[in-house]
Amino acid sequence: MQNLDDIKPQEPGQGFQFPGVFEITAMGSASADLEQKLVRILADLGLSVLAGTLRVRPSREGNYVSVTTSFTCPTREKYDAAHAALRADPAIRWTL
Repeated sequence: MQNLDDIKPQEPGQGFQFPGVFEITAMGSASADLEQKLVRILADLGLSVLAGTLRVRPSREGNYVSVTTSFTCPTREKYDAAHAALRADPAIRWTL
């Protein structure tokens, strides 16, 4: 498997550009208060969530929820740390 840091865009300007604004999604149990967890975990990493960007989408049966927000991220390392911190929370099943 190729290391993500070794992948280069085919054309200049493609791919992730840091610093930048990115979206992140956490999915898990509807009872896990993921809206608060997502914002808190990003804030604990020193990342700024953009006001008014939090979106919540319940599953068809209402058992699960996906929470998406936009945040500012200065480096690839912080971006990777955000995903790792979210995945480390037992209430969060997946991240995108």
